[in-house]
Amino acid sequence: MSDSRGLIRYSGRGGFSPEIIERAEGSSVFTTDGRELLDFTSGQMSAILGHSHPEIVRCVREQVGRLDHLYSGMLSPPVLELAERLVGTLPEPLDRVMFLTTGAEANEAALRMAKLVTGGHEVVSFARSWHGMTQAAASATYSAGRTGYGPAVPGNVALPVPDRFRPGIVDADGNLDWRRQLDLGFDLVDAQSVGSPAACLVEPILSSGGVVDLPPGYLAALRDKCHERGMLLVLDEAQTGLCRTGDWYAFQRDGVVPDILTLSKTLGAGLPLAAVVTSAEIEERAHERGFLFFTTHVNDPLPAAVGNTVLEVLERDHLDVRAGELGERLRAGLLDLGERHPVIGDVRGRGLLVGLELVDPSGGEAEKLGAAVTRRCADLGLHMNIVQLPGMGGTFRIAPPLTATDAEIDRGVAILDAALTDVTA
Repeated sequence: MSDSRGLIRYSGRGGFSPEIIERAEGSSVFTTDGRELLDFTSGQMSAILGHSHPEIVRCVREQVGRLDHLYSGMLSPPVLELAERLVGTLPEPLDRVMFLTTGAEANEAALRMAKLVTGGHEVVSFARSWHGMTQAAASATYSAGRTGYGPAVPGNVALPVPDRFRPGIVDADGNLDWRRQLDLGFDLVDAQSVGSPAACLVEPILSSGGVVDLPPGYLAALRDKCHERGMLLVLDEAQTGLCRTGDWYAFQRDGVVPDILTLSKTLGAGLPLAAVVTSAEIEERAHERGFLFFTTHVNDPLPAAVGNTVLEVLERDHLDVRAGELGERLRAGLLDLGERHPVIGDVRGRGLLVGLELVDPSGGEAEKLGAAVTRRCADLGLHMNIVQLPGMGGTFRIAPPLTATDAEIDRGVAILDAALTDVTA
């Protein structure tokens, strides 16, 4: 095992995984000592086509020998093609695109654009949100990383999360009353506002917040609240976009088109590519006011070429449909585990973004239970990611590649079953 003492640790109080990964292929990663781990996180929730997809490998080899990087004001055929391809997957009026490298950078650009276009500076996002670690994105992030870094950007306000499993406000039957919760949330937003609203930045499914799927109807009601106040609705589909949920975009289920859409992770299938997409009207207003977001790697040709390959594979192989089918198989397997393991409190999500929340029936700490199950899964050959938030149980964020096989889904569920049995025994 290599010595990691020369590296800066960057995951809060956590550390690095104990094993060193030497290579990866398909749905698996392989350690330096020859162990195979089934990857149920798609790398950092990104490798939707699996690892070392042959068409991605071929694209990178060819493109890097032709054109890799340009002055940021120059354009290239891969960028123009990707803009046209990406817009072709989206509803009107989303038809203006810029390409960046990370989700945080895309959210930063989107908020900067929204502030310039509206003339406001106030940003609303969910408590338990994660939008990135750059300045504006981090100020709109409430799940982690707020303590010890000084003041956040002024004007950021949190909305309560409409969590069906842990409802904050309930109706007469004890179920989540999300409409009343949303009304109350915006009453508090209005009370804190200084009359300068700019944007509401949210994920359609809160991933790092515990895989919380917004209830049907919520997104439309949220859009109306925003537009009533002159705010732009910005949807962060870094993890939900490009077929993972069974639709090309998670917002399609609700028939709600955002004012600005941000993409990352999945667009490059694991390589650094992100996008900001908006309407011609908003882009024109931003341009007239001198919108500036000039970065070293904006609209770079190499990642754009990869993005074209990703979209081609998604379309050709109908991976939106495949994600829905695999998601149903995964969900059925996890629900079956829930019948046999009392520590499973809830199974939720859409497509191949599934949350499995652990509870401790004995009244102990679900967080410790989740950590123990994670370690045991790794021992048995399955890499899993557990979300642990203060005051909540541990929630596994399960996101296999869209190219996984039925057998790999079944194998992952079987390993999780064995790990739960071993730990709870």
